[in-house]
Amino acid sequence: MILTTTPQIEGHRILEYKGLVTGETIIGANAFKDFFASIRDIIGGRSGSYEKVLRQAKDTAVAEMQERARQLGGNAIVGIDLDYETIGANNSMLMVTASGTAVVI
Repeated sequence: MILTTTPQIEGHRILEYKGLVTGETIIGANAFKDFFASIRDIIGGRSGSYEKVLRQAKDTAVAEMQERARQLGGNAIVGIDLDYETIGANNSMLMVTASGTAVVI
């Protein structure tokens, strides 16, 4: 399945628009990761544990969106947008939403 943030796919003609598709995921970050991330924030550097959780959340949301596009008969998704939010008590949860338009090319 071709995925793109653009409204068109170069070299392909969109034959049919199937509709809006979304995928959502919410992942909690545990206290252990929070502790080590705070140390990294103090001494500098990247927080590998948070980056891994962020990638997992994005991959899950995109996979859900792709499955919904397949269910509608689409073979590509255009106009993809990814949104990231923190929610819950003390912003302890990460929500990732992927949305786009399922199409047939």
